[in-house]
Amino acid sequence: MSKLVIGSLETCNLPDLNIFDLQIRIDTGAKTSSLHVDDIKKERREGKLGVAFTLHPDIYDVDVITRCWAPISDVRRIKSSNGAVDQRLIIKTKMVMSSVEKEIEITLSNRSDMSYLMLLGREGMGSDFLVDPSQTFIISDVTEG
Repeated sequence: MSKLVIGSLETCNLPDLNIFDLQIRIDTGAKTSSLHVDDIKKERREGKLGVAFTLHPDIYDVDVITRCWAPISDVRRIKSSNGAVDQRLIIKTKMVMSSVEKEIEITLSNRSDMSYLMLLGREGMGSDFLVDPSQTFIISDVTEG
């Protein structure tokens, strides 16, 4: 199977969460993928324990809010890039990038100090991608700036 070459920044869709054209940072130094969300609330729906949350998928228009719900897959202690360890809720959801469609695990976190709402880590990349860190938006129809 050939691998898809991606840049250090790309866009992806998370269709189960109704999130499309989300600009993400590709991070080969991170094991786990993470998504910045607000208003996290554990909530039962149809007998399943899940998490309701909101996010602002358009970094240029923070008035746009997407409300999401997903079943909780796990709770883990995660070490952030600054070395702090905290408990995070984990969800599994479908990610689509170009021709690759797969289910990935995502930790829900507060990344308000970060430029991009989502980090795609090594586990999320799996064996589907090769990263060219000198390029951005190789597979995405995006112009920067």
